[in-house]
Amino acid sequence: MFHRVTRLFTIKTKFEAFVVIYGLGLGAVERGLHYLHDYPGFGGKLLFAVCPIAVFMAGGRILDSVERGYGE
Repeated sequence: MFHRVTRLFTIKTKFEAFVVIYGLGLGAVERGLHYLHDYPGFGGKLLFAVCPIAVFMAGGRILDSVERGYGE
């Protein structure tokens, strides 16, 4: 039964990977906007820039995993 539930959360195709990356990107930009509001100036801009960079790194890892077939 646990195996059937875990299959629901496995990314199997590139389309699913892109949807997940899109969601991560939206969340990162939202967090970055909060940083800009809370920390005006250079610090907020730096924190805003770091948020999407983390999504780029995670997205590359997700796409590599799908291409290699680790999602099976």
